[in-house]
Amino acid sequence: MDTGFINLTTENVFDEHLCCIIRSKKAHPGIDAKRQWLSDRLKEGHVFRKLNEKGTVFIEYAPLETAWVPVTGDNYFYLYCLWVTGSHKGKGYGNSLMEYCINDAKEKGKSGICMLGAKKQKAWLSDQAFVKKYGFEVVDTTDNGYELLALSFDGTTPKFGQNVKKQEIGREELTIYYDMQCPFILQNIEVIKQYCEMHDVSASLIQVDTLQKAKELPCVFNNYGVFYQGNFETVNLLDVNYLKRILKK
Repeated sequence: MDTGFINLTTENVFDEHLCCIIRSKKAHPGIDAKRQWLSDRLKEGHVFRKLNEKGTVFIEYAPLETAWVPVTGDNYFYLYCLWVTGSHKGKGYGNSLMEYCINDAKEKGKSGICMLGAKKQKAWLSDQAFVKKYGFEVVDTTDNGYELLALSFDGTTPKFGQNVKKQEIGREELTIYYDMQCPFILQNIEVIKQYCEMHDVSASLIQVDTLQKAKELPCVFNNYGVFYQGNFETVNLLDVNYLKRILKK
């Protein structure tokens, strides 16, 4: 079922549509930022594979050593995203993409594949029930319910960095760590920034712009991580109502 798929490359990344944001009909400020981020990552072995038509059908993964997540391990792939939405569901595309990733890992002699999950499925995380059908198992956890899932080929397992176990920081103000991997983030950060400025809310919006910063983060990270009063809140993008609920705590 690989017919009709295409991988982004440094040659085509600025021309192909980004299906993770195909639902937007208007020009979107995060698309160029995403393309540039991808262009830099593709040189490091990052893979973005998508259906070659207008639709949200894609998988995105990278060698764990260069993946922008606070997870450590040797010779693994890190699975960032696997999405199939809308009318494309039920056609086997998810299976095709997952099997492509597994075969790619085996052909490259990888020890396995890992991804972020949680005890209860959360928005913006790939469907962990789906990947468990392929043999993914929980290999590490945080103190507040996030899990690291892994499909191991050789018995080795990755783990969260020790810095993310408690998911606490020393600052009380609203703190958001973010990168440009998701095209929705740039616009979202502007909304949060404007709200905080208008309502005199102290906030630190910290762009994660290097691999080292990503590996040293104090929280699980799926492009975005929110803290308030020193405690981790979510990896989900905030809208104003969600932000208000956090600030009431």
